[in-house]
Amino acid sequence: MEIRCALPQDSRELLHCLKMRSKYAVLLAFVIGLVIIEKENNFISRVSEKLKQAPQAVAEANGTETSPAPAENGSLASLRELDAAFSQLRSHLHNVTLQLAGEGDPGRRRHVLLMATTRTGSSFVGEFFNQQGSIFYLFEPLWHIERTVSFEPGGANAVGSALVYRDVLKQLLLCDLYILESFILPAPEGHLTPFMFRRGSSRSLCEEPVCTPSPKKAFEKYPCKNRRCSPLNITLAAEACWRKQHVALKTVRIRQLEFLQPLVEDPRLDVRIIQLVRDPRAVLASRMVAFSGKYETWKKWASEGEAPLRAEEVQRLRGNCESIRLSAELGLRRPGWLRGRYMLVRYEDVARAPLRKAEEMYRFAGLPLTPQVEEWISKNTQAPREGNGIYSTRKNSSEQFEKWRFSIPFKLAQVVQDACAPAMRLFGYKLAGSPAALANRSLSLLEEAQPSWVT
Repeated sequence: MEIRCALPQDSRELLHCLKMRSKYAVLLAFVIGLVIIEKENNFISRVSEKLKQAPQAVAEANGTETSPAPAENGSLASLRELDAAFSQLRSHLHNVTLQLAGEGDPGRRRHVLLMATTRTGSSFVGEFFNQQGSIFYLFEPLWHIERTVSFEPGGANAVGSALVYRDVLKQLLLCDLYILESFILPAPEGHLTPFMFRRGSSRSLCEEPVCTPSPKKAFEKYPCKNRRCSPLNITLAAEACWRKQHVALKTVRIRQLEFLQPLVEDPRLDVRIIQLVRDPRAVLASRMVAFSGKYETWKKWASEGEAPLRAEEVQRLRGNCESIRLSAELGLRRPGWLRGRYMLVRYEDVARAPLRKAEEMYRFAGLPLTPQVEEWISKNTQAPREGNGIYSTRKNSSEQFEKWRFSIPFKLAQVVQDACAPAMRLFGYKLAGSPAALANRSLSLLEEAQPSWVT
């Protein structure tokens, strides 16, 4: 006969009932399950209450008002309400982050991005920030990404490369130098690498404690200039970055200013973007010397007239000028996200008055110009002759910035002027109408800088 029993009234009846059923284990497991579910329910309720209280708590910390808290039993009834609650919480947390970081405080951590193209004097201008002792400076860290990730020019691939560059820049500005380990070749071992590109151009990577004593035969492809260091320890470099008060990076591999909007809007960063430009005729003349192998056609056409310029080479020149112009026009329009965070600088103005332009750039970045920087500028802009090497930063700046006018044939200058006229007009570079005008140094090809270029 099947044994039936009613719902037990107390523990004694329960035990009696269980003894009479052969499958008592199922009921026992069910009871234990109820206890576990009840505990989980309580936990979820407590988390829900915290979520409902969080906007109010953050608002009180931020000194702002918020909407009344929901009733005690009024849990979020839908995903739409939940999304709204989290949006409100995120907004308040963003405000608190800015408050804690000290928005507008000159002592706040600054992030300076020097944005340029090759042969525009960016190595020289980058030293203005490299020489400041409280700044952690990196020279062309995106070089490793360009060497590792292959992107075809134009179209979706150009967008893809810009996004990769941007995301790496963000991590570097946040002192996450480990991001480079995915791109340095050969890959670092134990966070050690002797292949950090142009390590010697960063004082922060060549001073203690990052520069540790090196065995005599230790290999370093890009060694520090004034001292012998062991292979770069990326962990020590990242720690040094955190100890420095500010961060500055120089790159010639970002041209689309619009892709940097997420960096500027990131509450963890306080980014200041300095776009450095130079007369495209001077840029071409410099590249023909520095990167001779890539400009053989230009050189032959300029000297012999036997190798006509291919349409794609001229189109590439035009495309480069247009990308620079479009970024500058965006910055000078002062969209809300970029207001007060963009500055356009001409290399020619830096060469003519380096200390004054350094003061302007430091003022724009909200940083103090130190005597150390002033001394470096004085020593390295009055050299009797230019230093050796295509990346030399030692120049007689007041004399050399127009040397290109005597090294480039007029017909080559005409090609540049035709391809880059819109950009040249925007930046105040005058067109030369004849060989005599190009060679006449008393005839300036540079208009006065516009005050509106400094935001």
